[in-house]
Amino acid sequence: MPLISAFYGVLIYMYWLDTKQHKLPHIHAEYSGDEAVFSIKDAEVLEGSLPNRQKRLVQAWIEIHREELMSDWSLASQGLSTFKIEPLR
Repeated sequence: MPLISAFYGVLIYMYWLDTKQHKLPHIHAEYSGDEAVFSIKDAEVLEGSLPNRQKRLVQAWIEIHREELMSDWSLASQGLSTFKIEPLR
């Protein structure tokens, strides 16, 4: 599970070949023991939860980096290495 970004204590992962459970492009976010899966298309939570502040940070980050995330998704869904994406600053 490659770490593709980290900001304000939030870790963002994208798993290789992770197309069966959610069937759409998504990322996994972790913060202080909480985990959530976010859709790349609309930044909505598909599963799990994060505190509201961190949820909004992840959603803003997805909006800013949607094209890069889709490029990473294309790679990861083929089992290829992903690239790092700039964190929120």
